[in-house]
Amino acid sequence: MSLDTLERARAARQSFEIRPFGGPLGAEVVGLDLNLPLADDELARIRSAFVRHGVVVFRDQRVTPEQHIAFSRRFGPLQVHVLNRFHLQGHPEILIVSNVVEDGKPIGLVDAGADWHSDLSYMPRPSLGALLHSQELPAERGDTLYANTADAYDSLPAEVKTLLQGKRAVHSYVYRYERLRKLSPWRPELTQKQIDEVPPVEHPVITTHPESGRKILFVSEGFTSHIVGIPRDESDALLKELHEHITRPENVYTHKWQPHDMVFWDNRSTQHYAAITPQHLRRTLYRTTVEGDVPR
Repeated sequence: MSLDTLERARAARQSFEIRPFGGPLGAEVVGLDLNLPLADDELARIRSAFVRHGVVVFRDQRVTPEQHIAFSRRFGPLQVHVLNRFHLQGHPEILIVSNVVEDGKPIGLVDAGADWHSDLSYMPRPSLGALLHSQELPAERGDTLYANTADAYDSLPAEVKTLLQGKRAVHSYVYRYERLRKLSPWRPELTQKQIDEVPPVEHPVITTHPESGRKILFVSEGFTSHIVGIPRDESDALLKELHEHITRPENVYTHKWQPHDMVFWDNRSTQHYAAITPQHLRRTLYRTTVEGDVPR
C-alpha cells in the first residue's frame, strides 16, 4: 500500500465510542456516520459489540436505502422476505414495516412484531441479525422490546436444562402467518408458491451461539409450533413456560425510537416484540436481514 493510500485511509477513519446501556441488552454507538467509509477493524469493533450486547443502536443515521443495504451486506449475505408485496420498490432486500395505509392498501407489513419472535427462524439458515432504520415515527408508542435468550438459558433451573437437552422444535412461517391473519385484515392468503418457499424446519431447542459460544434458548412464541417427540399438550405447556421465562421484565430492553435510528440486533441471541401501533400514529421503518448459520 502506498504512502498516499495510507494517508487517505487514516484521514477517512472515524472516531466513535460504544456505550453499553447497562441492562440485559444493548449498546449505543456514538460518533459514527454510516454515510462515511468504515474500515475493516472499525467494522470488527461494531460486530464485537453486536455479539456482546445483542442490540446496537446507531443514532441519527440519514442514509439512503442503497447505503442501508451496503452496510448490512458487510455482515453477510442478505435474505429476501417471502412477502414480496412489501419489498421497497427497486430494493427487494428491504422489507417495509409500516402501519400506513394508502389508497386502501398497507404500504408495509403492519403486524411484523405482533408477537415475540426471532426473525426467519423458520428458515434452514435463520437470520444472523436484522437492521431496522426508522423513516417515520409516531409521537407516542411504537417501541420495540428485545429479550435476551442467552441470559434466559443461563437462568433456567438445572432440571429444565436437562429436560431440554437434545430436544428439537419445529419452526414454521405458515404457523405464525395463519395465526396473525385471523387477527389482521391486512394479511392476504398466502399463495401456494409462497407456502412452498417456506416449509417447516426443525432446530435444536438449545443452540450454541457461533461467535460468543454461549448457550441459547432458541424457541419463540411466534414461529415455534411444537417440540418434537413429546405429546402436543405437554409441548404447549413447556413452550408457554419457556416464553414466559424468556420475556420476564428483568430480561427485556425496551427501545424507544428516535428519528433516523438504525438498530441492529442479533437474532441468534435475542427475540423482539412490537405491539401494533394504531393507524393514526404513522410508523414506517425499513428492514434488512442478514443470513446466519445452521443452528447447532
